[in-house]
Amino acid sequence: MIYQYYCGNHPRPTEPQYPLWMGLPKDSDLTSDDVRDRLRECTGYAAEPGERTADQQQRLDDILAVTRIPEQSLAAHLNWATFTFRDIVHNRLDGRNPFGNRGVRYSGSGDDRALNIGVQRFSADESARRDLSYDSDLTGAVSMPVLTLHAIGDPTVYVEHESAYRAGLEGAGTDQHLVQTFTSESDHSGLSDAEYATSMAALSTWATTGRKPTARLIADTCPAFDATYGTGCFYEPDYRPGDYADKVYPRPGGHTWPALTAEREEKWSKRPGIGIRP
Repeated sequence: MIYQYYCGNHPRPTEPQYPLWMGLPKDSDLTSDDVRDRLRECTGYAAEPGERTADQQQRLDDILAVTRIPEQSLAAHLNWATFTFRDIVHNRLDGRNPFGNRGVRYSGSGDDRALNIGVQRFSADESARRDLSYDSDLTGAVSMPVLTLHAIGDPTVYVEHESAYRAGLEGAGTDQHLVQTFTSESDHSGLSDAEYATSMAALSTWATTGRKPTARLIADTCPAFDATYGTGCFYEPDYRPGDYADKVYPRPGGHTWPALTAEREEKWSKRPGIGIRP
């Protein structure tokens, strides 16, 4: 919605119009290269600042400020909002809309009042939101060790997601099974090999001995693994991420973590294995 408000080329005025919540019509032949070309056309994306027009720079600045998405991952997020939304709506929910933004107040642009008046608004179909929630919301119903490793500067999955994840386990009374670690890196799923080895070893020891590690202990053991991998240790054991709503606009009346039903609790509590989150 934010992108279309500023750029108006996805879809173009000359193309068939559709509600933005569907990403694309089911039969659209638009490609990811096409989406990237439209992003470049509107904002000068991936160009040197001096190569953009003043209008392109202003649109880019507003989009980044309002969406809170780093420039380096803007194209990827636009692709997900296009093709992943199309898959969810048309292939999973029979054309129903699970998304809504009524009541959301966007901020950070050069003219927030105009933005909030002009941006496209829509409401979720309650049955679609229910079905997507049932299929994909995390419940917090874990009964085994969970160790997370997350870069503070992750441009793809904001580190604030970890606050929402912890809140889910706290709400379910299972946060004793969780240890979260953070690093000063700025990547997604491409962190130091020494850290991956450290985390996997800590998780394995916790699962087999029952001795829960601390973030500080995990950070302190990393240099021993770095002697083998030589990729560095960048743990920040005292770091705590901000609130999820610092990055993702709250939806009035919406929810982050659904109440557990007996059926869902049973399903999740029986999931095998242990996990490490990138």
